[in-house]
Amino acid sequence: MNDSTGYFANVDWDMMKTATEETLYMTLVSLVAVFILGLALGLVLFLTNRKKDAGSRTAYWITAILVNVFRSIPFIILIVLLLPMTKTLVGTIIGPKAALPALIISAAPFYARMVEIAFREVDKGVIEAAKAMGANLFTIIGKVLIPEALPAIISGITVTAISLVGFTAMAGVIGAGGLGNAAYLEGFQRAQPAVTLVATIIILIIVFVFQFIGDILTKWVDKR
Repeated sequence: MNDSTGYFANVDWDMMKTATEETLYMTLVSLVAVFILGLALGLVLFLTNRKKDAGSRTAYWITAILVNVFRSIPFIILIVLLLPMTKTLVGTIIGPKAALPALIISAAPFYARMVEIAFREVDKGVIEAAKAMGANLFTIIGKVLIPEALPAIISGITVTAISLVGFTAMAGVIGAGGLGNAAYLEGFQRAQPAVTLVATIIILIIVFVFQFIGDILTKWVDKR
């Protein structure tokens, strides 16, 4: 079929290329921030949970409340709530950069809980053995907790990455750009289903690539 007269005749391929780049930009930049922030929050949750001293209990409950609150707010609502902060941080409320604060704040708590679960699954005997050998907290974190939980940590960030792709599509509907914006404005509103179909296929390809890379990395670091 000749695209000039066929089903895909109305697809602006340069626009789709730009939209794909915007989606990848939003996903990858936010994913790096989510990995760092989620790992830190998950570590705090794990280390302070069930501790009896007041400082640990306070740190746990503050972190847990923040994580639960932001994890529970629907993404599309969170974007609207964060508009004043977004304007202050990035200087605009439209475009790929404007989506980053909401993407990070929405996904980091979700990933933090997955990291906490990953740490809980580490054999407590290994941790106790490290303590018995005189290892300090930082050594235990760097040499025991993270290496032992790494397969689950990578698996968790893979799931989070796929969720972020979906979030970028929702962000696109309200002006963040990317494939969601292309599917809604160029496809749906202008009655061009081919554009929506192409955007959907590209999103699916991105998701499959993230899943494939995540599976490979998980198998590579899993020594069991």
